[in-house]
Amino acid sequence: MITVLRRRNLSRVLFLLGSALFIRLFFFPSSQDNPSQPLQIKEHNFIERARPDKSLNIQKHRFLQARIGRDEPEELFGDLIRNGVDDFWDRFQMPYVLSKETANMDTQHVLTAIDQLLSLNGWVAALCPTLTRPFGQNKHENAYDDLIRQDHLYYIAIVIHSADHFLVDQLAVIVQMAKRWGTNNLFVSMLDYASTDSTETLTDLCEAVLILLGVPFRIRRVPAMTAELAAYYPLEEAYMRNLALEPLKELEKKRNIRFSRVIWLKGFTCPNDILETIKISLLNEAGMVCGMDWAEHNGFFVFSDRWRTRDIEGDQFRQSTSKSQPDSAPPRDTLGAQRYAQHLPFQAFCCESGTHVVDPAQSYYRGVYYRAGSDFQNLSLSVDAAARDPDAQCLDSSQAWFCRDLWVLTAKDAMTDTDNELNPGVMRKRSVVEVAAFDPMMEKRDAVIVKGADGAEDEVNDKGENRRQNKKTDPDANAGSDYDAMSPEEGGEEVPSAQDFEKLAIPNSMFRPARILVNPRCPTTYAGVSHTQLARDLFGEGDDAPKADTAKYILEDWDGAPESFVCQEQKTTGGRKAAKTQRRLGFSINEELQRMPKWN
Repeated sequence: MITVLRRRNLSRVLFLLGSALFIRLFFFPSSQDNPSQPLQIKEHNFIERARPDKSLNIQKHRFLQARIGRDEPEELFGDLIRNGVDDFWDRFQMPYVLSKETANMDTQHVLTAIDQLLSLNGWVAALCPTLTRPFGQNKHENAYDDLIRQDHLYYIAIVIHSADHFLVDQLAVIVQMAKRWGTNNLFVSMLDYASTDSTETLTDLCEAVLILLGVPFRIRRVPAMTAELAAYYPLEEAYMRNLALEPLKELEKKRNIRFSRVIWLKGFTCPNDILETIKISLLNEAGMVCGMDWAEHNGFFVFSDRWRTRDIEGDQFRQSTSKSQPDSAPPRDTLGAQRYAQHLPFQAFCCESGTHVVDPAQSYYRGVYYRAGSDFQNLSLSVDAAARDPDAQCLDSSQAWFCRDLWVLTAKDAMTDTDNELNPGVMRKRSVVEVAAFDPMMEKRDAVIVKGADGAEDEVNDKGENRRQNKKTDPDANAGSDYDAMSPEEGGEEVPSAQDFEKLAIPNSMFRPARILVNPRCPTTYAGVSHTQLARDLFGEGDDAPKADTAKYILEDWDGAPESFVCQEQKTTGGRKAAKTQRRLGFSINEELQRMPKWN
């Protein structure tokens, strides 16, 4: 009898343990898939799977606010500070907090503090409403109400490396966006990459503000890469950006939360400029829309960040000043320069200058990530220059790799959509009628390859006009990296013109174009209050004539990728200031499709 009872008790204990384990696994799954990686996002439990919760509500899901890698060394006067804080709390705060009579007053203090935070302007952002903008942008308070009513989710990513001089203003911009969108509609990812200035203290401030406002965030501090790898800046750049995107992919994988747009916040940018860039991105269904980065130099502004920017013909932007004439505009292609002069969005082969907006559905959610070349030379191991193939891949910035991947993936999508594969042996020297068979992949592409009576091929539009070659000769068109790379006298390389490259057997114009745009009305600068002067230089003192939304924002005609581009590359280690050389490389989407990474 006793044996039977013991067996029953043992069975009950095992049943209870099994039940507890079942409940633990299916109702409260672990947030860690891999203990070696600091994944903070929890998966849906059993109940949430029945009714999927895709909200960013931090009151319900505390794991949406996380701080990783905080460096807290013992401070010299740490004990004195803690004693003072505890004394103030014990004598002046705790008695009132515990008092029922002052509960309403305490609540009001918190609400007042939050209201003050929501009006945070920073040192520079307070000037944004007073800055001149085209088309009366700042005169219409409700200009972006339609965008806000769409109730999209936005992901704000910031990479900080010893850049405390504008972090407070970036926080102010985030707070302003949270005020307009709502705190449940955005997620903030801040990556502090081995900063040695006051960035760490300021990220503490950011953490406190975002917690009080109820904004989901992950603030993460990471050490620098090994000296051997960190000395190669494109690799370091790709490493930082991919880390900043980790929560984006975790939220999709673990909670099926997908964001409409990713906003890479750089330097100082006004909130309305960001909202307008998002609107341009949505209306054009663009893969990426960039602002324009301007650096202050001797009292005037020069277009900056040209390493990552190429116009639709593959040339670098000019290092134009903000007061340059229209014919000296940063974009070198004719159509881009015309639209720039009218403050209209224009197409580019690649961009990243300043704050930019990326559609993750066309990139990050498809498996595209930031990468860099691997055949660079480590100067710490060898001082002799390594021989490279003239057609070797360009060792340029991680953003330039990202742009080219975007072009290739867009072309691949078009081929999948039409269930049609290109045959390199069939497309050579086709006529207009034969090329028209591939129209489903061209998507509003009006340029085709035609063969003239002399057998020569050319690219024309539907009016029979040559779009890329029938233009004024620009003596500086192929200057490429005049200001950023070594000259031939210093050991650099001459950059051949695009005409020196043979026409591709399958032209890039046969593939659906990636939608990459530059919004010239979204300037970014690091120049503090001089942003006011930059606005005057770019937009004058008055407003442009009002234009319809379609005329302002939507680009009707999309060009195909250029068949060559100026490659400005960093071949060796040495950090971001390492010497860069330049050359012109061919770019064949068809060839890239053959060796493209295995994206989704």
